[in-house]
Amino acid sequence: MQHAVGSPLPPPHQPGHQPHTGWPSAAQPPGEPPAPGSAPPPGFPPPSPGVPPGRQSPPVPPAQAPTAYPGPHPQARPPAPARSAAPGHPPPPAPDGTGHVHLPPGAPFGVPTPAPTATAVPDPTTTTLAVLLIGPAGAGKTSVAKYWADHRRVPTAHVSLDDVREWVRSGFADPQSGWNDHSEAQYRLARRTCGFAARNFLANGISCILDDAVFPDRPVVGLGGWKRHVGPGLLPVVLLPGLDIVLERNAERSGNRRLTDEEVARIHGRMAGWYGSGLPIIDNSQLDVPGTARVLDEVLARAIASPPNW
Repeated sequence: MQHAVGSPLPPPHQPGHQPHTGWPSAAQPPGEPPAPGSAPPPGFPPPSPGVPPGRQSPPVPPAQAPTAYPGPHPQARPPAPARSAAPGHPPPPAPDGTGHVHLPPGAPFGVPTPAPTATAVPDPTTTTLAVLLIGPAGAGKTSVAKYWADHRRVPTAHVSLDDVREWVRSGFADPQSGWNDHSEAQYRLARRTCGFAARNFLANGISCILDDAVFPDRPVVGLGGWKRHVGPGLLPVVLLPGLDIVLERNAERSGNRRLTDEEVARIHGRMAGWYGSGLPIIDNSQLDVPGTARVLDEVLARAIASPPNW
């Protein structure tokens, strides 16, 4: 093995270790005969009988010396200890044999917790949150969610279930034409897609608010499904204005998002089941969109300090 100029010297000989045959003894300078009474190191011939030590024949120059003298093979010895790097040359980093690139975690969103030393109410405008806004058609979920996401001081995304569901163009199952297995399957697919999108936003430090008409009498496919898709840190909030307000707002809609008055009344009645569920409920009958967003921040601050059991 050749060593570059300036490379560190090998470690000193340890007791019980066979000296390296490629290096002269540390106590014997290269090119000098052995000291009287000492054993000749490798590379020097044995002394001639009857010749004083000082008059021994000089050794063969290293360039002309044979690689080894005939004789028994040296005994096997343990590997030499690793040498430390030379001053000013840091050791190379350990190679990563897997080639794996570490990406942000994609695990379900955990429950947000305030700072341990914080004594005031947590500020929901600067915390990474996952919010599910629940309510009947005409409750103002989409309008409030958009406004809330637009006015936060940290990056925030709004994911609307209806928007994602309407990505299906050919073969779209419109519930107004009759609720069936096909429309139910498209709703389930849209919820899973929204959940995946929310997890990707959260994994990159972007808060997310979703809106959906989740019914309390269907916990497995409704609220339970959202919890599975996003994670236990999802904070559900219910928007539930009075029936007259919902009917008025629904009348202003157009297209397939406008429902009949009978359907709106039936959905509103089912949504009343959220009372007594433990989830925070906002009656925004007398609130505009900015006012509802401010109340939403207050509700989320309390939910962060004491997450609801659901």
